[in-house]
Amino acid sequence: MTDAVDQQPWQWDETTWRGHVEKVRAGRSLLPDAPHRWPGDARVAVALSFDSDYETPSLRDGETSPGKMAQGEYGRRAGLPRILELLDRWEAPSSFYIPAVCALLDPEEAPRYLERGHEVAVHGWIHERNTQLSFEQELELLGRAVDVLTAQTGVRPTGIRTPSWDFSESTLEVVKQLGFAYDSSLMADDDPYELLDRGERTGIIEIPVEWIRDDAPVLMMERFQGLRPYMPPRQLGQIWKDEFDAAYAVGGVFQLTMHPHIIGHRSRLVVLDDLLRHIRSHDGVWMTTHADLAAHVAPGLAR
Repeated sequence: MTDAVDQQPWQWDETTWRGHVEKVRAGRSLLPDAPHRWPGDARVAVALSFDSDYETPSLRDGETSPGKMAQGEYGRRAGLPRILELLDRWEAPSSFYIPAVCALLDPEEAPRYLERGHEVAVHGWIHERNTQLSFEQELELLGRAVDVLTAQTGVRPTGIRTPSWDFSESTLEVVKQLGFAYDSSLMADDDPYELLDRGERTGIIEIPVEWIRDDAPVLMMERFQGLRPYMPPRQLGQIWKDEFDAAYAVGGVFQLTMHPHIIGHRSRLVVLDDLLRHIRSHDGVWMTTHADLAAHVAPGLAR
C-alpha cells in the first residue's frame, strides 16, 4: 500500500484528510453573553495590534543589503514614534508583537511599550517560517524569544502571534508547552474561541486575525518582484471602518493588525488616525490589548 506521504491529496483515505483538517480546529466560542458582554457595558471590543518586524523578514531570508536593512529600520526610527503618539492621543492601548532579534537590536523598545500601557507579546525569534522547522527547532526559538522579552520587560508574555501567521503542525504543542494563554495567528472566526487539538480542548484562547484586517497584503512593496501596493490607503481605511461598524452592530470584536514600517508612513498613518476618530465617535467602545481581551473571555473556558 502506498504511504500517504507519497500520495496525491485526491488519493488520501478519509482518515488521512480528516486528520489534517482536525489537527487544529476552532472549539467553543468565547464571546461573553450579552447584554453585559464587555467591561463598562461597552458595545464593542477594539483590539489593535502592531507586528514590529523591521529588519527580520529580510534577515530570515538572508537578504542583508543596506537597502533592505534601511527599509526595516524606518519602522523603528520614523514610524513607531508617530504611532505611539497617535495611540496616546486616542487613548488606545494596543498589543505589540516583536521578534526577539528586533528586541535585541533596541533593548529599550519593549519596555517602552509597557511604560505607555501597551502589551508586549511574542512574534518569533527572527520572523522564522514555522512550517520549515522541526518541533524541536520551533520550541527552542520561541523559548528563546520568551526569555529575551521577559528579561527586557520583567513580565513574561502571555500571548503569541506566529511570524507571518505561519502555524505549523507543531505550533499548537509548542504554544501549550510554553504556557501561553492565547494565540493570535488563526482565522476560523471573527471573535475569540478555544483551540482544539485533534478534538480535545486545550484551554488556549484564539484571538483571530484576517488578511483583510492587515496592512501588509495591500501596502507592501518589493522592487524585484511583482509585489506592489494595489490599493490607496484611504480605500483600505474604508474597509477597516466597515469591519468596525459590522463588529459594533453585533457587539463583537474588531481586531486589526498593522506594521510600523508599513502603516507608519505619513500618507498612511492618516488612515489610522481617521479610523480611530471614527471609532471614538461611537459610544460604548472598549479599547483593549489582546492580553486583556483574552483575560476577559477566559471565564468562558469553564462553560
